[in-house]
Amino acid sequence: MSHPRLSLVLDAPEALPADGRIAVYRATAATDLSDLPKDRLQIIQGFAPDHAALVARGYDVVPAASGDFAAAVVFLPRAKAEARALLAEAAVRVAPGGPVWVDGAKHDGVDSVLKDLRARVPVSPAIAKAHGKIFSFAADPAPLAEWAAQPGTPAPGFQTLPGVFSADGVDRGSALLAEVLPAKLPGRVADLGAGWGWLSAQVLTRAGVETLDLIEAEHAALECAKFNISDPRARFIWADATQFVPETRYMAIVMNPPFHTQRAADPGLGAAFIRAAAGMLSLSGTLYMVANRHLPYEDALRAAFHEIEEIGGDSGFKVIRAAKPIPAGKAPAAAAPASRRRAPRPRR
Repeated sequence: MSHPRLSLVLDAPEALPADGRIAVYRATAATDLSDLPKDRLQIIQGFAPDHAALVARGYDVVPAASGDFAAAVVFLPRAKAEARALLAEAAVRVAPGGPVWVDGAKHDGVDSVLKDLRARVPVSPAIAKAHGKIFSFAADPAPLAEWAAQPGTPAPGFQTLPGVFSADGVDRGSALLAEVLPAKLPGRVADLGAGWGWLSAQVLTRAGVETLDLIEAEHAALECAKFNISDPRARFIWADATQFVPETRYMAIVMNPPFHTQRAADPGLGAAFIRAAAGMLSLSGTLYMVANRHLPYEDALRAAFHEIEEIGGDSGFKVIRAAKPIPAGKAPAAAAPASRRRAPRPRR
């Protein structure tokens, strides 16, 4: 099945140059690319699960673009700053005058991007279909120069890039988790979904930590974390945290797991993080996690850990300590209910 909008525009012979590489920004595992010449594509996708799925389909996939192109196709992400940055990059990397095709859904803000682009460059007539639009403009870096990605400073000493989670400041859930982490942690620790590294930096201030693995699926966020953390105990791993298997089990894990798949809330994603954490921990290991208070993670926690307690949080978030993972295939013993509120543990 062809892409509902690409198929309409690519039938025209002038839609793409006859030769040269084509950059495809932010195609996902679900994106139908059958209308494009596969041997000419370089797909730029930094989200590890999508990256792996596209590689498995035989595409040339990289986390960041390299070299120049004859044309580009940009599938708009939800974050407006990231969308603008991708368009600005495409306008630089595509040969002057080459086509940059822009495809997006209405609920991801394509109309707003189209309006902003029209104020800066000539844009082709937009084709609307399947709750989205597709249009093109001729590559010219100058009009979009102000849209180029600029590092943000969400906290003193930290840097972020457009599109990464909580790019404008420290996430409140992560801050609440850091407040109740014990003053001493065991030697081998991991941060699942480490983002740009703020929570990991707090872990590294605790006594006892010998190694810390930052496991993050979004390549741009991990690159920020590498910039933000220079501690030699830190190791940076670009991977899907729900699928990663460490060489040696961890003694403690911290995490502020994501709970959105695209636009929709998906509690199953957080539950997958919980199961993954239990599988990565030693049998005496401990998980420290924060989650939105309304998310129903209690069943997943009881199925994966012998000990569960709430150790902090506020009206919007719950901070949970879960200890002693249940080995796979073993029936869970009765566990303390995660909803029971205990006073936050003081930092010593």
